[in-house]
Amino acid sequence: MNEERKKILEMVADGKISVEEAERLMSAIDADENTEPQTGSQPKRPKYLRVQVEPKSGDENGERVNIRVPINLIRAGLKWASFIPNHSQKKVGDALREKGIDVDLSTITPEDLDELIANLNDLQVEVDGEEMVQIYCE
Repeated sequence: MNEERKKILEMVADGKISVEEAERLMSAIDADENTEPQTGSQPKRPKYLRVQVEPKSGDENGERVNIRVPINLIRAGLKWASFIPNHSQKKVGDALREKGIDVDLSTITPEDLDELIANLNDLQVEVDGEEMVQIYCE
């Protein structure tokens, strides 16, 4: 059993995630393991979206955050978005636009996600000089 599966099972045992969430994560891991490696001059496709938050240097009380999301889980989520009823999609879109995010979830394609991932390389954000947020794919 690999480390990722052990961590998922530990999170279930600790009550941090539900059995359903664990099943989705395990499915995403299986999908990652079953994809054929790409050959030739094509760059290797990233498997994970990583978000890390580091407190400012010298801050011993600051919390560290390290999130690793399987890209296949994000892809699956996009597919599930197509099952959202039209009236609910409109509400979600309106709520996102209120926050300054003008996106229509029903029109996002796998190619759009690939382009986003390709352009996301090493995004860093400093939050009020207090924390450093780093977002990248691996």
